[in-house]
Amino acid sequence: MEDEQIAKPEALPRGFVWGAVKAGIKASGKLDLAAAVPVKGATAAAMFTKNQLVAAPVTVGRKHLLATGGRVGAVLVNAGNANCATGQPGIDACTQTCVAAAERFHCIFDEVFPSSTGIIGVPFPAEKVVAAMPALQAALGDTPAHAELFARAIMTTDTKMKVMRAVVDVDGAEVRIFGAAKGAGMIHPQLGAPVGPPHATMLVYLFTDVVAESAELRALLEPAVEMSFNSISIDGDTSTNDTVLLLASGASGVKLTERSSEAFASALKLVCGSLAHQIVDDGEGVGHVVTLHVMSARTEAEAKQVAKAIAHSPLCKTAWSSGDPNWGRLLAAAGYSGVAFDPALVKIRIGEQPVFELGVRAAEFDKDAAHAVMMEREYTITLEMGLGEAECRFLTCDLTEEYVRINADYST
Repeated sequence: MEDEQIAKPEALPRGFVWGAVKAGIKASGKLDLAAAVPVKGATAAAMFTKNQLVAAPVTVGRKHLLATGGRVGAVLVNAGNANCATGQPGIDACTQTCVAAAERFHCIFDEVFPSSTGIIGVPFPAEKVVAAMPALQAALGDTPAHAELFARAIMTTDTKMKVMRAVVDVDGAEVRIFGAAKGAGMIHPQLGAPVGPPHATMLVYLFTDVVAESAELRALLEPAVEMSFNSISIDGDTSTNDTVLLLASGASGVKLTERSSEAFASALKLVCGSLAHQIVDDGEGVGHVVTLHVMSARTEAEAKQVAKAIAHSPLCKTAWSSGDPNWGRLLAAAGYSGVAFDPALVKIRIGEQPVFELGVRAAEFDKDAAHAVMMEREYTITLEMGLGEAECRFLTCDLTEEYVRINADYST
């Protein structure tokens, strides 16, 4: 079995059709209703937001996956209205669209997996979705252009579509993976299991033609999500609608085995990692993409805890917007993260520039050189905690006036 490789543009997973239309949900009049249909059905695994306020499609999607044991016959996604905080009418509206999709795409009602993204608290226009269903069916196809329609229709404040493909070679047979995502604001995913206690949106759809059961897909999806989507933040806000869905059509005829799972898992992580990076890189008003590399922590959880405190600090994020090497803000955020450490053991670097060590400003600290690093589009800030051997990489960004402008006027 060979390693995974980035796929050619035409190498889409077999057994799926995609498409999108204008249903009149977005005020802009752009594409706003998309569908992905596994021609012969698919097995699925999903992870959802841990926000205690969840949108109607999250509630319905969880219920449907439980009812079918992870079988999906159609994915229906709208943009422009989150169908969240809409009460029972929102649930009823979501159910109505699932019924219409099931009739149109020839599957049972609870095999329809719904998703929504957009503004919260606005009544959901189910009638527009239902009316657009014939056109949506006619728009479906299996070409890259059809898959691109799907990826574009789910966008809200995104400035570009986010897609990634990979191919795994299994003894000469190809297993393909295609991912499409949206997200530019309200991004700090905290994704968990589709059942359990409750806890601008990120939506991620991953398609593959491998043969796999739902439990097998879940075992692969959770670590891939933890290293990618659960390790990014644009603004620290966790959406009510966040969803990651992995679908397997089985159309390749290639089964997941102990031998093939490792390479497939690596390819899935590659796709998820790329999509996660694309989300942060296209964040609302983002000027700089910053990787926080927290090293020598006691545990990975503590390393991520420190990284999140820094990533969510308005003082750190605004300093990054102008390239200000104010390392004191980094240390202060780590200090209130809740992780116990001795500042005298901590070392901080901006790029390769040492800025803090042995409890004081580094002797080699060069403010101009550090500023030059921070004016690059992407760079890494490294914190060595001096506690152990665990580490994490957490992807985040700066906070700019453009982000404030976008979100100050979002509902008006």
